[in-house]
Amino acid sequence: ELALKSLGSEGLFLFSSLDTNNDLYLSPEEFKPIAEKLTGVAPISEFEEEEVPDPSGETLSVVAKFQPLVMETMTKSKDGFLGISHVALSGLRNWTAPAAPMSVMLARQFKAFLPPKNKLDLGDPWWIIPSELNIFTGYLSNNRFYPPPPKGKEIIIHKLLSMFHPRPFVKTRFAPQGAVACIQAISTFYYTIAFRIHAEFQLNEPPDFPFWFSPGQFTGHIILSKDSSHVREFKLFVPNNRSLNVDMEWLYGASESSNMEVDIGYLPQMELESTGPSIPSVIHDENGNVIDSRDPSGEPIQFVFEEITWQQEIPWEEAAQKLEVAMYPFKKVSYLPFTQAFERAKAEKKLVHSILLWGALDDHKPLSASLPVPGSGRTLRETVLESSPILALLNESFISSWSLVKELEELQSNRENEFYSKLADLHLEKYNFPVEMIICLPNGTVIHHINANYFLDITSMKPEDVESSIFSFSTNFEDPSTATYLQFLKEGLQRAKPYLQT
Repeated sequence: ELALKSLGSEGLFLFSSLDTNNDLYLSPEEFKPIAEKLTGVAPISEFEEEEVPDPSGETLSVVAKFQPLVMETMTKSKDGFLGISHVALSGLRNWTAPAAPMSVMLARQFKAFLPPKNKLDLGDPWWIIPSELNIFTGYLSNNRFYPPPPKGKEIIIHKLLSMFHPRPFVKTRFAPQGAVACIQAISTFYYTIAFRIHAEFQLNEPPDFPFWFSPGQFTGHIILSKDSSHVREFKLFVPNNRSLNVDMEWLYGASESSNMEVDIGYLPQMELESTGPSIPSVIHDENGNVIDSRDPSGEPIQFVFEEITWQQEIPWEEAAQKLEVAMYPFKKVSYLPFTQAFERAKAEKKLVHSILLWGALDDHKPLSASLPVPGSGRTLRETVLESSPILALLNESFISSWSLVKELEELQSNRENEFYSKLADLHLEKYNFPVEMIICLPNGTVIHHINANYFLDITSMKPEDVESSIFSFSTNFEDPSTATYLQFLKEGLQRAKPYLQT
């Protein structure tokens, strides 16, 4: 109360965002973001000081390509952003170009991408930055403006993402956090490493309230020597193959419990790419003498690199799938694109288990995670969809798929394929915000469905309070969510019997 009286609500909000341990005192470390902002000087962190650059090491030039979010793809744009202050979106609207269009980095810094000694098999994932969050630990505070200083392997990820925007958070507020990688190809001296990173950006600064910008994922690959002295190729990007690929959240008040606005949108381009292989910063002749990096005519010396012969490799799609399953164990079941799922179900005479969402199921934090019922999509994927009994039944008896409402609305209005349009129509008829789980026949007929909010409500009730026999609890499982979802799937199979037997 005294702090509120001294600082006012907005002042206390800013103070709280810096007071990370909530002891009502700011340590020098906690005050550092403000000091750096006021002085314009950012000291080198102790972790960066540990690594003494090799003056003769190679350097890699990396360029950033960025096209800003298409504002018209935001749901709020449909009513002209009615009721949303211009200030709230200022950080988003002003972000039109990368913070650093080009950066030169030491090749050795990319050693963070090298595999540990026990992960040298193709497609065997490891964590570059481990996830520290799960369904039990909850999530990190929304009330923050400045990222904590990166440590260890976080430093190179932070440095790369800072090319887009000065305030990247390499550890997201919601699970799964972190960065995961696997070997895609092996040669005598080189690896191709595929990676996936979950990170987000804070677009606003005081006195404005926080605005979180969370791309679904960053993915890419790096080809580097096994001793990390040379990087042949590097690329990192946000996939843009779905109609929505960014989640946004912004606060409207000076506390953690303040109203939060949420939306989704489409980002056409956000990528980093090396301009070529890393090159020596200092060149020596055969006698060890330093020579000029330009030839007598003043042109830069051209380097010739040996061709890499890969002895073992797996396709990019396979590597990406391994990373996805590492991040999301529920993906041990294949989730096919919507129309493909129905074709497969018809061929295999199985039912379609479909999840229809407003925001994505396999991006780092689906939009539904911020809605009044906490984390409908996130709760589903981190509990029931990951449980062994559900995985087993889905693999045995169903073809699974998940779709965005926006994608099915586009399919519904596309009259070139009447069958696909009808499939989308039957799904959308049953949809209720934010997530609908649907079981249907290969012809699209819906035989069972349940809304995620209702599902979470009944699984939080005591067994004796649940009246419906359809979603009765089983004594075989301690977790009522797993038992109830299992019952939902079995009920769907039961209802489908007359159709599947014909």
